[in-house]
Amino acid sequence: MSDSQRKILVTSALPYANGPIHLGHMLEYIQTDIWQRFQKLRGNECHYICADDAHGTPIMLKAQQMGISPEEMIAQVNTEHQADFAGFSIGFDNYHSTHSEENRELAQGIYLKLRDNGFIKTKTISQLFDPEKQMFLPDRFVKGTCPKCKSEDQYGDNCDACGATYSPTELINPRSAVSGATPVLKESEHFFFDLPAFEGMLKEWTHSGSLQPEIANKLNEWFEQGLQMWDISRDAPYFGFEIPDAEGKYFYVWLDAPIGYMGSFKNLCNKRGDLNFDEFWNADSNAEVYHFIGKDIVYFHSLFWPAMLKGAGYRQPTNVYAHGYVTVNGAKMSKSKGTFIKARTYLDHLDPEYLRYYYAAKLSGRIDDLDLNLEDFTSRVNSDLVGKLVNLASRTAGFISKRFDGKLAVVSDNSLAESFLAKQEQIAAFYEAREYGKAIREIMALADIANAYVADQAPWQLVKAEETLAQAHQVCSVALNLFRILVTYLKPVLPSLSSDVEAFMNLELTWTGLNDSIDGHAINAFKPMMQRVELDKVNAMVDASKENLQATAEPEKAAGPLAEDPISDTIEFDDFAKIDLRIALIKKAEAVPEANKLLKLQLDLGGETRQVFAGIKSAYNPEDLEGKLTVMVANLAPRKMRFGISEGMVLAAGPGGKDLWILEPHEGAQPGMRVK
Repeated sequence: MSDSQRKILVTSALPYANGPIHLGHMLEYIQTDIWQRFQKLRGNECHYICADDAHGTPIMLKAQQMGISPEEMIAQVNTEHQADFAGFSIGFDNYHSTHSEENRELAQGIYLKLRDNGFIKTKTISQLFDPEKQMFLPDRFVKGTCPKCKSEDQYGDNCDACGATYSPTELINPRSAVSGATPVLKESEHFFFDLPAFEGMLKEWTHSGSLQPEIANKLNEWFEQGLQMWDISRDAPYFGFEIPDAEGKYFYVWLDAPIGYMGSFKNLCNKRGDLNFDEFWNADSNAEVYHFIGKDIVYFHSLFWPAMLKGAGYRQPTNVYAHGYVTVNGAKMSKSKGTFIKARTYLDHLDPEYLRYYYAAKLSGRIDDLDLNLEDFTSRVNSDLVGKLVNLASRTAGFISKRFDGKLAVVSDNSLAESFLAKQEQIAAFYEAREYGKAIREIMALADIANAYVADQAPWQLVKAEETLAQAHQVCSVALNLFRILVTYLKPVLPSLSSDVEAFMNLELTWTGLNDSIDGHAINAFKPMMQRVELDKVNAMVDASKENLQATAEPEKAAGPLAEDPISDTIEFDDFAKIDLRIALIKKAEAVPEANKLLKLQLDLGGETRQVFAGIKSAYNPEDLEGKLTVMVANLAPRKMRFGISEGMVLAAGPGGKDLWILEPHEGAQPGMRVK
């Protein structure tokens, strides 16, 4: 091993405790698990912890709907989450909950340190209040008409139609998403974390190498806009931890959620007895702390979290690693298409090692989105894992058992194995840098060499003659040693297969043992280790995802979108005739860096090009839109936005966020045609 033993703490983002794990979530946990397994395989002291994020208004309201306490609900979800993670061999050293005594003590302790150090401020603010539920409403629990573009059924913080941001008090005809009542404005004293006080420290930390370059550059935009005070309190009723010396005030869920990393590790320390919490979290700690997260929560982990830790006298993370989203078959996960696949549905149909391998083969250290193409998934698993890796052993092991008493030969020529072993530091460097795809390509290139060697030597022919029997013994022994090396390289990715191989080869696969000789070693009888992926099982999984959607639909929503968004008041034909709808070709699409929701589209109307800003960023990658036909409102008055002029509006269906679908005309429609 090139490095001395390191002390490492690894975390994945905490899944929210109000729903099941799906394959989009699993990308992060598989990515993290591979990395922590690699660290342990290299002999480092590494602890992988996680927990359910169990606080907040959504959990409180969902528990009320279910007729149970929040504690009962989060306990049920915690059991389900842990079962799903175990099914995918996610090797947590501890899985806990943010609703724990360890987290309560740490959250309150950190808050009191921040308060005593002068980093907590109070301010009276006005918020919308639900008079029926007697509760203040978070922005996302207020809906109404956008004050900018007049689109209906928009959330209280931004408009999915035009991308405008605003306060919920600016909504036209606001209503509570909880009760449907008209909210009233009410004052309340809130507690704020003084984030601007840490601007200098954060600028230095975010450019110290602790973040990926893309993230560090993105944070520059927030620094340019100016850091704002962070509201960290919520009023009762609220499911969470009460703020010390502030009756009826609770910590906002995002304050105690990242502290949940510390709480889970504290719980592990208490259970183990041989771990020292302070060695990992004190300001002078020499240990390493790594957070694996999705790109949607970078702001919290790269600004608020390190600032909170600094202000309370703790260390900052060594690195925060962000990843992109998962798409399926080139598009966002869709419940109607059956590609919004729950972890449990996958486990009911397919081997979890398949997904671990496929994700690894496509992961890099960048923040790119990853596409789970189900045909490519089937082909790659069958080709690489079954056709190349396992096949190497299945073609040779039987001869060792039947003709050579189950013992490997003393190999006379180790040059091929030595060339494989020469790759170990390069492969290790790829794992360390989270460049799993590069590691997989390197390993599979070696597998090709090993299979070509077996095919060229043809041991099935050599065993037929007495004079070539010893050569057959040599060939099969070399092949199985190469197989051992390859599976050791893949052990972080394929823990279950590795366990089977260890039982078959009667040894433990370790990185330090890669160079060990296995001459004359006795092996056990080979048993089938991995089956081919059958496309009908993949299709059955997709079909089951559609069935699950139907089975879990709430009764009151049986009528679908129409029940949630009733038809508007009747208009006259002349009113409709004023709207000029045209077919448009999306010639170019690009993200608007200054806006969280908007894409900038260049639309060809058949001789005229229009620039339109559309609030569909969370639903589409820009490159996926280029070349598509869509429908636009062509005679909408141009509107000046802070990043340019929008000269129309594209039409889309769906409630918003990721659930948006732009209208796409059938083939034959041409740019400029009127939609009647």
